[in-house]
Amino acid sequence: MAGTLYLCATPIGNLEDMTFRAVRMLGEVDLIAAEDTRNSIKLLNHFEIKTPMTSYHEYNKIDKGHYLVRRLLEGEDIALITDAGTPGISDPGEELVKMCHEAGVTVTALPGAAACITALTISGLGTRRFAFEAFFPTDKKERQDILEELKNETRTMILYEAPHRLVRTLKLLNETLGNRNVSICRELTKKHETVFKTTLADALAYYEENTPKGECVIVLEGKSRQEIREQETAKWEEMSIEDHMEHYLKMGIDKKDAMKKVAKDRGVSKRDIYQALL
Repeated sequence: MAGTLYLCATPIGNLEDMTFRAVRMLGEVDLIAAEDTRNSIKLLNHFEIKTPMTSYHEYNKIDKGHYLVRRLLEGEDIALITDAGTPGISDPGEELVKMCHEAGVTVTALPGAAACITALTISGLGTRRFAFEAFFPTDKKERQDILEELKNETRTMILYEAPHRLVRTLKLLNETLGNRNVSICRELTKKHETVFKTTLADALAYYEENTPKGECVIVLEGKSRQEIREQETAKWEEMSIEDHMEHYLKMGIDKKDAMKKVAKDRGVSKRDIYQALL
């Protein structure tokens, strides 16, 4: 029988957040695949875990992934850990999980700390619906494409950012999305944990004067549906009713349904559209 891949969450700052189950399983598996063995050895030593480790990171995820799958297929159990938090979220563990599913290897999770969820719950912003964006890509065009996609996002957005890039990212968000409510969460679960609840403009002004320290989680307010509706209405009102009708007729929509759509877009009755066209 094939072994099992255990996705083992580790603390994001406070070692007391390590679960009893995670400590037990890390001691019972045959091998631990760690993002950075130099970092993870400190955690293992703290909990007196002697299981051998191997590195698994962004730059070896394909070759090492095949190696780990082979060992799993031979019946060994392997635990995957990241430097901090839950494996598979914004890290190469996602690739290993895909490989395991393709090979028919069982994957299970040992839940625990995740910076994105921790920040969201203490941000003071809406938590019912949210979108996780992680780190922005380094490619300028790709980054701008994502910013454009986020313009009309109505869900609360969660982003990760390094301290030396925080000002740049806040500036991009403010310029592209407009001044939104935001919470900048730092040093999560640690002694100096902070939640800076403010606006993008004020956060930018503050961090331009005060150098940020530590990894940051940006929790950003989504755009209101009312604002989107007002923008859509304004866009259509700039167009003549005749051109608006032609827009739908060119899509193959019959005249009656096109009039309904135009009326809905403009927030008026179908009769109003009919009279205007006459």
